Amino acid sequence: MPFVKICVTKESDSPSVEQKEKMISGVTKLISEILGRSAQNTVVIIDEIDTNNYGIAGESVKNLRKKQKEQKEVKC
Repeated sequence: MPFVKICVTKESDSPSVEQKEKMISGVTKLISEILGRSAQNTVVIIDEIDTNNYGIAGESVKNLRKKQKEQKEVKC
């Protein structure tokens, strides 16, 4: 039984319910085609991680997003 876990950051509007449904169906189809396994036995889990609980290069994603937003505002 293939088991796939997708981790994404929980943003204000993304991923939407529709996007998650597409990820689940797309990954299921891909795994079924590549491994030759039944789609009925493929498990896909989408784990949304709060940006406070995820870091890159020693800094939380929440702070990185805030800095990116501030930089865009300065350029405008």
